[in-house]
Amino acid sequence: MGKNGAGKSTLLKMISGAIQPDAGNVKLGASLKLGYFSQQALDLLDPDLTVIEQMQQDFPMEGLGVLRNLLGAFQFSGDDVDKRIRALSGGEKSRLVMARMLFDPPNFLVLDEPTNHLDLATKEMLIDALKDFEGTMIFVSHDRTFLRGLASRVLELGGEEHDGPLVFGGSYLEYVERMGREAPGVHN
Repeated sequence: MGKNGAGKSTLLKMISGAIQPDAGNVKLGASLKLGYFSQQALDLLDPDLTVIEQMQQDFPMEGLGVLRNLLGAFQFSGDDVDKRIRALSGGEKSRLVMARMLFDPPNFLVLDEPTNHLDLATKEMLIDALKDFEGTMIFVSHDRTFLRGLASRVLELGGEEHDGPLVFGGSYLEYVERMGREAPGVHN
């Protein structure tokens, strides 16, 4: 976490391989299966397709029932699957991107502001789903509820009270208690 411009998204892009570091290298384990949700992930959806057509295009070998069940888990049911992607809200698009990413679950999630555009109920659903995730997660979020629900360690970039990154080995709640403040840039 950190203020805007501190390098949080850049760090995640380097971890995901979307960009290369200026110096040094990023080395990920051989058995790692990465899932990356970026703030630009919504651009990967085809606006001319329906929700179900997007899933069928992405997973052509899967049956309609399997795809509908997955979409149902992400609150797309009934006629919702026939909506054109261009007509979806930002939150609906985010849910669709998450459903696509979690269809074949990775063991390492890199999430950049996954709660942007989500309503409260969907945020809570996402937190509950991610609590059950058995792999490793690294994420950037300015959302206190998301941080409190999932963060087991904290990396603060661009903090005012210290030079360089601050690594805190406890949960976000422990971080707030010890620091006596919310992290920079964090909001409700």
